[in-house]
Amino acid sequence: MNTGVRKDWDTYFMDIAYMVSTRSRCSRRHVGAVLVQGKKLLGTAYNGAPMGVPDCLEAGCMISEEYELIVKDGKEEMIKKQRCVRTIHAEQNLLLFTDRADREGSSVYVTDEPCWTCANMLANSGIVEIIYHRPYPKDTSKVRQMMEQKGITFRSLSTYEPPKETIMTVLN
Repeated sequence: MNTGVRKDWDTYFMDIAYMVSTRSRCSRRHVGAVLVQGKKLLGTAYNGAPMGVPDCLEAGCMISEEYELIVKDGKEEMIKKQRCVRTIHAEQNLLLFTDRADREGSSVYVTDEPCWTCANMLANSGIVEIIYHRPYPKDTSKVRQMMEQKGITFRSLSTYEPPKETIMTVLN
């Protein structure tokens, strides 16, 4: 039933990013990304293994562990990060399958806050704005700082609610 009320653009594009994420076959996290110029959709991507290579559901996750020293409230703290290295992240796939000319001045809607590597790539891609929903606290402070330095708008849609059919349990 249509109530006549239209979704705002942020909700519309984030809904699309979540729908795109349903193509992912990663058992740890489904991530979708959407490239938008103004109000025009230019590309979509999701996380997954390279084409023609067994994915996480077929071959299992390929977990890499790393440790990072951070300073929190004046204290040094070692944090452990686990990442699946079998998959190409949604943001990386978006950059691989879109043209630089289309990215200049564009926005990226992504279901999850970009990790450090993806943030670095996005920072050099020509985009001017990143909008995300789910936080990725392992890299938040350094990603946010870099986006400020680059002048890239970096914002969270914390009150956004994804379409129910797209929700999965996220493993950290």
